Amino acid sequence: MNNSENNSNENNSREISLVLGTAGHIDHGKTTLIAALTGIDASKLDRLSEEKKRGITIELGFAPLELDDGRVVSVIDVPGHEKFIRQMVAGASGIDAALLVIAADESVMPQTREHLAIMELLGVHEGLIAVTKIDRIKDEPELLELAIEDIKDFVKGTFLEGKPVVPVSGVTGENLDLLRKEIASLIDRVKPRPRGGALFLPVDRSFPISGFGTVITGTAYHGIANTGDEIDILPSGLKGKIRTLQVHGKPVSQACAGQRVAANLANISVDDLKRGDVICSHGVYAKTSCFDAIITLLNNTEQPLRHWQRVHVCIGTSEVLAHVSLLNSKQVAKGQQAPAQLVLEEPIVCAYNQKFILRFYSPLITIGGGTVIYPYSHKPRGMKARLKTLGRIEALRNANSASKRLESLILDLGELDVKAAAINTQETQSNLINIAANLIKQNKFIELKGDIDIYISHERYKELCEVLLNLIKQYHKDFPAEAGMPVNNALKLNEFASSKILKSLINLMQANKLLELEDNKLRLPDFKASSSDSFEKQAAALKDFCNKRAWQLATLDEARANLNLNNIKEFNNLIQALKNSKGIAILEGNYILTRELEDKTLEILRSLSGDNGVTLAAARDATGTSRKFILPILEYFDSKGLTRRVGDARIIK
Repeated sequence: MNNSENNSNENNSREISLVLGTAGHIDHGKTTLIAALTGIDASKLDRLSEEKKRGITIELGFAPLELDDGRVVSVIDVPGHEKFIRQMVAGASGIDAALLVIAADESVMPQTREHLAIMELLGVHEGLIAVTKIDRIKDEPELLELAIEDIKDFVKGTFLEGKPVVPVSGVTGENLDLLRKEIASLIDRVKPRPRGGALFLPVDRSFPISGFGTVITGTAYHGIANTGDEIDILPSGLKGKIRTLQVHGKPVSQACAGQRVAANLANISVDDLKRGDVICSHGVYAKTSCFDAIITLLNNTEQPLRHWQRVHVCIGTSEVLAHVSLLNSKQVAKGQQAPAQLVLEEPIVCAYNQKFILRFYSPLITIGGGTVIYPYSHKPRGMKARLKTLGRIEALRNANSASKRLESLILDLGELDVKAAAINTQETQSNLINIAANLIKQNKFIELKGDIDIYISHERYKELCEVLLNLIKQYHKDFPAEAGMPVNNALKLNEFASSKILKSLINLMQANKLLELEDNKLRLPDFKASSSDSFEKQAAALKDFCNKRAWQLATLDEARANLNLNNIKEFNNLIQALKNSKGIAILEGNYILTRELEDKTLEILRSLSGDNGVTLAAARDATGTSRKFILPILEYFDSKGLTRRVGDARIIK
């Protein structure tokens, strides 16, 4: 990666965000044909001495194909059957169009059928057919006619039905111009991938280059890579930076989805990278051990796929073992489609709408494939949760935009903070915030402001309101003399772990006239404090008893016995009300310290305080008490910040 050529890139050719993948039986001339079309022997591409030393085998060849009008597309040359299944998914990360290669002298072979089936599983909808090696049967034209007729019958009912069939020779060059024209016409039919969004680039290989460091290569499945971008490497969790970029060997400042990319990474060692890693935009993706999917079995699969069956999953550059959890059936038969979850035995990272291949655990044969619907799922427990999962799959399956996806997820999950929402939608935070702002304007969901803003559904808002209002209502019942419930009481509940989110909810509820806030206390709009004679007498008696005990502090049990309150709940409510009004404090050991005694103690400590503070012994002697009682008082003062311990003394603030 020569930095001195930086951005001379950008010659007159126009790189198209489109991947053209070959398919076909072994030795049907795929590599020869690609070399004839591009002038590059794809089988020898990207084979570096560093890789050979490290024992790395490159199983896919990539070549740029420049058309007559200057457009350039990425062509993937597939070396063999087993490697196609594993490495086509790994190296290509999504093929946009297929070039099915069939030798004229052999016609359709078993691997031809397998490759075409897998292309369909990978979501390919466009392509054309090249009938190669016509130079071998030039004296037998009837064999070519039979082969073409056989091929047309073979592709009936597939995405290649009715597509161009071009006889060609990669050796003599016969009909290469015609094939190039058909490829140009094909590209006109295929919609290029969107170039915006967050980068998702599965790594198919990595190697060091002297003087530059670590280089990775792969095909960008989604989004944009820029020089200088901060990136995450998942599922390993490493963080790095893109130092330089190349597309098909040419320096560029930006690479996009559908392009063959080489990236020189800063702060990443080759030894840190492994198979299955994906280069991702920072803060957008996360690893997962379970994802929702729609799976499809091949028509020629001999055995059905059963619930919880163990399978191999080929997705991105990962090949992992997983259990298939069927959500609405016990098995899936050949040719059928079903919603399912893939519960993985090791974490991966995957993207929305990413294709994958399924293979039996044993024997290791391809049985089908599928599409990722929701990357961050978990196994549902119980029928209600299973039905909810099915509903989410259906909603996200029909969500054709990030906006619809976010709306569906908020409705399903109830609430998501901004960071979690960005990951769950796989959008950058800036894009996510703009998308959310538009949906909030449409009243699709509600935003609660805090350190990290939270988006909640209207249903979740009603639930939170009900929880908080019930808490306040019970408080009014227990403490009728109190002006309202302290706000901090709500933070004891799991629903309100963040004080800023709670404040945002309270502000919204105030605006909707559901509650009132005054002096940091919450009350219902129609509530009025009413103190009973019994409560006032009990409160006065308790404080009087404690004040008379002075620094021989009374415990809660002693106070209850003195008041003769056998009703524990009534006594606890009395204590809570006095604590809320700051009339008393409960110290370590369940000792009661009245506000009056607290003020007297502070006054004594200040009178004793000098440059060196007040020792525990001095405080004990001045109050005429013992260490047993003065220590919890001083520790309470420390906790409130009224005193500061320095060695054996306390400095009075």
